[in-house]
Amino acid sequence: MSDAQIGRRALLRGAGGLAALAALPSLAACGTGTSRVSSGSGKGGGKTVVVRDSGGSYGAALQKAIYTPFTQETGIQVKVLNLDDAPLLAQIKQGRPQCDLINNSMMSHFKYAKQDALEALDRDRLKSVKSAKIPEAQVTDHAIGHSFYGQCIAYRTDAFGGRKPESWADFWDTKAFKGSRAMVHPDGDLPELEFALLADGVPMDKLYPLDVDRAFKVLTRLRPRIKKFWDSGPLPGVLLSRQEVTMSTVWDGRIADLQKQGVPVERQLDGTRRQFSGYAIAKGAANLDAAYRLMDFSLRAESQANLVKFFPSNPSSPVAYGKLTEEQRNASAGAPKYYDKGFDTDVDWWLKNESAVTKRWLEWARG
Repeated sequence: MSDAQIGRRALLRGAGGLAALAALPSLAACGTGTSRVSSGSGKGGGKTVVVRDSGGSYGAALQKAIYTPFTQETGIQVKVLNLDDAPLLAQIKQGRPQCDLINNSMMSHFKYAKQDALEALDRDRLKSVKSAKIPEAQVTDHAIGHSFYGQCIAYRTDAFGGRKPESWADFWDTKAFKGSRAMVHPDGDLPELEFALLADGVPMDKLYPLDVDRAFKVLTRLRPRIKKFWDSGPLPGVLLSRQEVTMSTVWDGRIADLQKQGVPVERQLDGTRRQFSGYAIAKGAANLDAAYRLMDFSLRAESQANLVKFFPSNPSSPVAYGKLTEEQRNASAGAPKYYDKGFDTDVDWWLKNESAVTKRWLEWARG
């Protein structure tokens, strides 16, 4: 779906253990310090704020939807760095962070906070959190979630004689819904244990802590029909387009691109796994006040809705969806009619267990 998501494994791979932070691999589409500066006129003179994002088409969308309007409103110039985790953390620990504001996964922010690399947030300086009605689960002491991507089912609409899969149980039912399947490889995203448990009848609100043994038993039932484990966002679409599989797990925003290409595919959002990205402020940020102002501006419902015009984003703010067209709203996995069908990834559980689960998954896949 996005450059940010293509780099998910780069973010999550380091989440398995805090001791490995210094060795985190690169973010996709990131350099080691490339930058750009927003243009626009307004108040504020020569003030600047430095924000880290993942660049690519996502960074370009942020420029149009967030950074340029912010500069026009405040006069504060926005400088952007596409900086990898390891050098950024090293800078913060040395007391010389190049970035003020960090746009990253909430999982990475949890890691940073445990390394004392983020400022404790003063919520009184972030008025948008309340006005945008950002879910309390995405408001932490050090970071606030601004959007999410959903992992769900994609299927060929011409594969099942007009029948539509309605659940993860149907994904596992290769008799009623014939054909091969594709699921994610740990190099693409978190192993999909939650989907196996949902297929086996575990309610969404009872998923965590995950029953790992049970999940792998369920995965083993499907293993003979899993043709491919995908490790990048476009691959599920390729497999579906070539009719190599009839169903695949997928990042929800990829479906619209496939449909525009004329591929007969649809998504099923029941049991969608949500993973959030958020903003945090680097410990020792040189431009602290400007960082708070850009963060507050970015979290506005209007700003989150504006980003959707340039990028297939799912805002964290429920208010933002009321500012979208019906077409934009229906395309978003975060729309009110879809939201309760999905669940939030338990970041704490995955931080503690990802390394062990990934090791077991690799052994299982080879088996």
